[in-house]
Amino acid sequence: MRVAVTLPAYLNLRRLEGRIVALFLALLLVVQFASFAVIRSSIARNADASIAAELKTGDRVFRRLLAQRADKLNDAAELLAKDYGFIKAVGLPLAEQGTVETIKDALANQGERIGASVVAYFDNEQALVTATRDDASRFASLLKQQLARAESEQLAHLSLLGGQVYQVAVVPVKTPAQVGWILMGFVLEKSALQDLQKLSELQAVIVMQDERGQWRSLLSLLEPAEADGVARLIPPGGGLFPVDMGADHMRGLWAPLMAPEQQKQQQQLGVLLLRSFDAAVAPYRELQLTLLALTLIGVAVFALGSVLMARRISGPVKALALSADRLGQGDYETPVLRQSVDEVGDLAAAFELMRRGIRERDENLSQLAYKDQLTNLPNRSGFSEGLALRLSQSSAPFALLQLGLDRFKHVNDVQGHDFGDRLLCAVVLRLQTLLGAQSRSLARLGGDEFVLLLEHADEEAARAAAETIRLDFERALCIAEQTVDLSAGIGIVLSPAHGQDAKLLLSRAALAMVAAKKRQTGSAIYSPQLDAGSQESLSLLSELRRAVEGGQLRLYLQPKVELKTGRVISAEALLRWQHPERGLVPPMQFIPFAEQTGFIRELTRWVLAESAQAWAALNAQNQALRISVNLSTRDLMDQDLPAKISAMLAQYGANTDSLCLEITESAIMDDPQRALETLNQLHEMGFKLSIDDFGTGYSSLAYLKGLPVDELKIDKSFVLAMETDLGDAKIVRSTIELAHNMGLTVVAEGLETGMAWKLLAELGCDEGQGYFIAKPMPQEQFSAWFKAWSAPDLSHESVETMLGSLSA
Repeated sequence: MRVAVTLPAYLNLRRLEGRIVALFLALLLVVQFASFAVIRSSIARNADASIAAELKTGDRVFRRLLAQRADKLNDAAELLAKDYGFIKAVGLPLAEQGTVETIKDALANQGERIGASVVAYFDNEQALVTATRDDASRFASLLKQQLARAESEQLAHLSLLGGQVYQVAVVPVKTPAQVGWILMGFVLEKSALQDLQKLSELQAVIVMQDERGQWRSLLSLLEPAEADGVARLIPPGGGLFPVDMGADHMRGLWAPLMAPEQQKQQQQLGVLLLRSFDAAVAPYRELQLTLLALTLIGVAVFALGSVLMARRISGPVKALALSADRLGQGDYETPVLRQSVDEVGDLAAAFELMRRGIRERDENLSQLAYKDQLTNLPNRSGFSEGLALRLSQSSAPFALLQLGLDRFKHVNDVQGHDFGDRLLCAVVLRLQTLLGAQSRSLARLGGDEFVLLLEHADEEAARAAAETIRLDFERALCIAEQTVDLSAGIGIVLSPAHGQDAKLLLSRAALAMVAAKKRQTGSAIYSPQLDAGSQESLSLLSELRRAVEGGQLRLYLQPKVELKTGRVISAEALLRWQHPERGLVPPMQFIPFAEQTGFIRELTRWVLAESAQAWAALNAQNQALRISVNLSTRDLMDQDLPAKISAMLAQYGANTDSLCLEITESAIMDDPQRALETLNQLHEMGFKLSIDDFGTGYSSLAYLKGLPVDELKIDKSFVLAMETDLGDAKIVRSTIELAHNMGLTVVAEGLETGMAWKLLAELGCDEGQGYFIAKPMPQEQFSAWFKAWSAPDLSHESVETMLGSLSA
């Protein structure tokens, strides 16, 4: 079993306390972490600057150590060059036996005394005479380098030979004339690096750049692999750079150990100085830890203060929330107490004022909700609740009489609403006088409708009460010196015979009242036959669904002809329902119902698909023409309609030129904005748009200029009477001129005579449609009719008289 854990309010981010604490702590932590980051960055920068200074000082110390060793070596070489025995030996002819050996012994003695790696004697032509090492001949290049280099340009007399670094001293030998040169060299060893480490605590690595430009270590106190790894990190431009040696973070600085001219002739030689970064920043670590400790203490103190402040704020807010909850549950009696003088207290005072206002308005609304303000009788809601309560408390029989005045709307229209209100009050007074104690169950349902509940009444008693009311209403009312004849239709329902539900009884009483008004019988009692209309509607909707699914719908086409040439250029798609029992159902028996219920969308989808298929069939026989399809109001409200039509056309290989979409004026007027959005989408896709039944709407001209339409269809009511009614003919002519001035084509419906054809053609109408051309026919018959069609001969038709009348 899982146990729900409830967090304290100050830890729950969904609560006000939690959000206040979280906000304060977040701000503190952001500031502290930002300060910590800035301090850490500053320590790193200062440490780098300090290390760079130490490394530069170490470079100078190392150069000074090398210079001291070079001075020592130079002094030893000069001492040898001035030794009497050595001068005497080099003054003898070299060809004499033992001379070269004597010179070599002198060189060896001096070299051993100072620990030189090599001591060699060269004549004035820089040719090797003798040396302490057998491979001394290769040191001739070092002699030439030393002689070619100015003393001021030497960097501690370092030279690179055979992968080793030598400190070299060269001095002349004079007897007293110069007879040769003494070269004395030391191999640079780790002792120099050890001395540097003792003096400055710096690590040093002597590095050399090979032929590929890569650095490798020559001499170091580190392990060879470690030293080579560090050497490869030297940046091309030099300068301070980071070095990681295991867990130790260091900084490195490379410095050259050879003169620029010497480096151009040989491989580059330098020293890499290393200093521990961790050791440099160690003094600051304690400061950082102290700062961290202070931050943690500050967070704890700040958290405690935030919690206390959040509770101080949220406490009154919780109290107000409880008060608001009570108000939401309908408790308008408990006052909202003000606990402080701050803004929360002001809010509590505002809540109290709101409570009082809501209580007053609730009392007023109760009166408005359940009482009729004009007659002070219970209204529909009040009566319905009372009736429901009555049904729940007792099963005793009763009767409901619903009364609707006749011609009350006419009285309102003629005499005005004030007179109508006085009439209603007079009717209530008469009913109360007539019914006596029974009038306590009288209510006004709205408008001119009243209802009366008769306890323990059967059908006979109900009919008798209705007849009493009818007879009383035969006496006219006199209001403001105006005599008004009263009459009413009274519907009767009985409980439990006709139902035991308040809504059901009232609806059936209304049906009976409507029946009484239609039959002019004064009163009518409810019977199940009065629900036949509703049942028929439900049945019709079910049958329509089965018609679509069962293939009972039929597509008919009615051709449209170009009046000037007589060519059939388009056709209108019309829907027919072939009912298995009723036969061919006319569209007016199911299309309006489909529009009311919204099922018209399914019918439109079917017609669009069948029209696209019919176009494809005609196109395959070289009879392609545009097919017009009607769209309803609900179709235009469907924002997905353009995409649906495109999908249907693509299914049958048709394009937007294959369809013309017809829209009635009323469909546009119901919701002009949404209709316009859909029409704009269809227009942009390339569909031809037509206004159907033009002239029968009310606001067509106001919206026509803004609609993306291509065609107007003149309603047949104007065309049918055009030959005999000059007024209709003028309307047709004006409509054609209006459409052409707006760049639209015109189609005339209801073309049923040759004279109408010729007159429309003379007036400039573009297309015609009507029984004179052809009645609507099943799409299967259209192709044969189309092949057999030929325009009629209208030469005998005379329209000059009508045209003359229109021009007059």
